[in-house]
Amino acid sequence: METIDAMKWRYAAKRMSGKKIPEHKINKIIEAMHLAPSGIGLQPYELIIITNNELKNKIQPIAFNQMQIVECSHLIVFAAWDTYSNKRIDKVFDHLAKERNLPLEKTSSQRNFSKSFFGAMSEENNFHHAAKQAHIALGIATLTAALEGIDATPMEGFDPIALDALLGLKEKGLKSSMLLALGYRNDSNDWNLNLKKVRKPMSEFITEIK
Repeated sequence: METIDAMKWRYAAKRMSGKKIPEHKINKIIEAMHLAPSGIGLQPYELIIITNNELKNKIQPIAFNQMQIVECSHLIVFAAWDTYSNKRIDKVFDHLAKERNLPLEKTSSQRNFSKSFFGAMSEENNFHHAAKQAHIALGIATLTAALEGIDATPMEGFDPIALDALLGLKEKGLKSSMLLALGYRNDSNDWNLNLKKVRKPMSEFITEIK
């Protein structure tokens, strides 16, 4: 599918069939997320990719018993950094220098700017910034999935504190920000499937400045 056709095809699947996504397709979606842009290239988040049915059953009540949690093929938890520590920033720039075969001092300007910029923020604002970066990848995953004929339902309806505790995210310095259910729509059992896709009028969506 072309991009616009794919976006017209996709919708927020409320019921999924349980059919498994082929490995080559899920790997393409993961790679697209891995290549997503982020502020200063820090990629301040991790992906928790869940296919284990027992764990999905434990997550379902945390996510208000939504059926996509247990019916999807892959459930992705976007887990953002709880804060931008100097240690984390150094790790990113050390890796950058190594991969580009650069002396460490070549990264000092951006490295120091990052530490100063995020160091001036509260921990809460650090997390909100990291979560926004993670959600860029979520958008890219949603589009990539649609291009592959796979349903992707972003989900914010869950208890993040309970999910973080279940997955042990606090110990890793992470906090859950969004879920993404990936799978295949249940054609015969999804009330949302045949409803007209509605968006606000372009006149209310765009302000054009020439």
